Amino acid sequence: MVNLIVDGKEIEVPDHYTLLQAAEAAGAEIPRFCFHERLSIAGNCRMCLIQVKGGPPKPAASCAMGVKDVRGGPDGSLPEIYTKTPMVKKAREGVMEFLLINHPLDCPICDQGGECDLQDQAMAFGIDSSRYREDKRAVEDKYIGPLVKTVMNRCIHCTRCVRFTTEVAGISELGLIGRGEDAEITTYLERAMTSELQGNVVDLCPVGALTSKPFAFTARPWELNKTESIDVMDAVGSAIRVDTRGREVMRILPRVNEQVNEEWISDKTRFIWDGLRTQRIDKPYIRQGGRLQPASWADAFAAIKAKVDGVKGEKIGAIAGDLATVEEMYALKGLIASLGSANIDCRQDGAALDPAAGRAGYVFNPTIEGIEQADALLIIGSNPRFEASVLNARIRKRSRKGNFPIGVIGENADLRYPVSYLGAGPSSLADLASSDFMDVLKKAERPIVLVGPGALAREDGAAVLSKAAAIAKDIGAVTADWNGFAVLHTAASRVGGLDIGFVPGEGAANTASMLSDMDVLFLLGADELDFSAKKAGFTVYIGSHGDAGAMNADVVLPAATYTEKSGTYVNLEGRVQMTNRAGFAPGDAREDWAIIRALSGVFGKALPYDSLGALRAALYGEFPHLAALDEIADADINAIETLAGRGGDLGDSGFVSPVTDFYLTNPIARASAVMAECSALARNNFQAAAE
Repeated sequence: MVNLIVDGKEIEVPDHYTLLQAAEAAGAEIPRFCFHERLSIAGNCRMCLIQVKGGPPKPAASCAMGVKDVRGGPDGSLPEIYTKTPMVKKAREGVMEFLLINHPLDCPICDQGGECDLQDQAMAFGIDSSRYREDKRAVEDKYIGPLVKTVMNRCIHCTRCVRFTTEVAGISELGLIGRGEDAEITTYLERAMTSELQGNVVDLCPVGALTSKPFAFTARPWELNKTESIDVMDAVGSAIRVDTRGREVMRILPRVNEQVNEEWISDKTRFIWDGLRTQRIDKPYIRQGGRLQPASWADAFAAIKAKVDGVKGEKIGAIAGDLATVEEMYALKGLIASLGSANIDCRQDGAALDPAAGRAGYVFNPTIEGIEQADALLIIGSNPRFEASVLNARIRKRSRKGNFPIGVIGENADLRYPVSYLGAGPSSLADLASSDFMDVLKKAERPIVLVGPGALAREDGAAVLSKAAAIAKDIGAVTADWNGFAVLHTAASRVGGLDIGFVPGEGAANTASMLSDMDVLFLLGADELDFSAKKAGFTVYIGSHGDAGAMNADVVLPAATYTEKSGTYVNLEGRVQMTNRAGFAPGDAREDWAIIRALSGVFGKALPYDSLGALRAALYGEFPHLAALDEIADADINAIETLAGRGGDLGDSGFVSPVTDFYLTNPIARASAVMAECSALARNNFQAAAE
């Protein structure tokens, strides 16, 4: 720790702080454009100038000078800095005047208006007129893809975007070329950016040079209602803010959550919003004459009751989709049980995850934040870059610090950080014990064994999971102080479903069996199924979009999306989270739990709750840990011992990630025109690279 005086106030700060951070810790407000806490220091903009007592007779850039670089007086007095002196004020005004020499007066038509750092700082340090009469420099706008719009005349060369793509996203797609008046930010070859995190440069840009292309010219920030919520495009549970106007979602932005997503979100999370209002199911449908026809709720319920009556319980099943909330799965579980059936499953992909073994056997035990404490990583059957992009950025962050060997068994993909490729499938997993990387894992103090869906959603998935648990046990990854056994999920609903036991009961049918052998099948937003193998009889689909599930159903009931209801999710590390309603569902659509509750009344087996509060009271009574929002319940590490002892025969085929198209993984994404454009561009880039 270091002691110093800021504007006459003595403070103590960590010795790695910059003077800018120290000044802010003392309560001083320091303007900046290029400095960002999560990026390397560039010292480009000089807006953060301060005065250092005893230093040179000129202002110093506070972002580029550490607290260890300032010295106290010869009499032993503490180092002292000033942030509000006339010299500092004049220096900042001079910097602002230089920044505005070439900056166009675009505020009335700029999408960054109202959220622009330059606009805010110009109010504080700008002057009412310019001394410059020369023509402003002009820079040609760049095409960098369908997501980020460029107006490069506004660029002040802070290089935040360059540093983000290089350091956080892991691919040098943007750079600063030229010098002086000829300097400009470019992608070098005028091509679209390929990073799945590229949208974050919109938030980072302190001016209007980089803005959201889909959001361009649709709304001003002050028009929008802002709702804090949680993302469900993957199982990470990133903190987001949903901005709405009326009942329409206009954009989605990240919120800071140091434990989960820091302040980054993936492009799918950010730009999915146009899919929330297209291809929506806004009224019930009944299949008549081979076609789905609009119907009333009463007629739809009557058709379902007519089919369910007389059907034996063992011939009734339910499958929950990847976007289902805990509340609606709990309600559906109760409904199916009241019909005398135990045929329920939340594992659309057939992943070999058994909650009976214990919670530690199916969650990301080290936690996302804990990745930064790890010192070795083994990835089995996963491509975290596409399955959990924000989590992959955290792995890269740890990798950049050094001394973090990463081994991969599965697809030999570009994960945006250096890895040791150990093999493609189970045979490589079996041979790991005699490999050099096994010695690396054993020497590590806090190793992680990460098992992905590509290893679990296959016939030998249970054996692979057992083998991975045995490896974690052998290398000492599971101790009282550190649990390095990590299961990576892609479905937001998966951990919550496993927590409440939304899996087949003893001797009951799983997803594959239900799809081929049920007389009545309920699909709760389940669209990622192989419907070509569907032989089930009467099918009821409860969901929000006209996707594969609805197209293969006999009755379709319109439901709400994650932005239109308050619902509980449990992310891949077991953290309980909750979405908040930002708008209302269109037409006759209703919240899923309410549909299920109404359906239970039609069957004469009414569920014992009439409100969301009553449902949650029942849910929390049975599963108390779900009441603790933003907390991770303790998991018994004996579950990993149990898994390790199960064994099983490993197959021969290599591990393949189930995410074949990052942009089209769920019904909302497939309804999005923006995601469709990104998907087509990604396919073209892949084909060009292959050629």
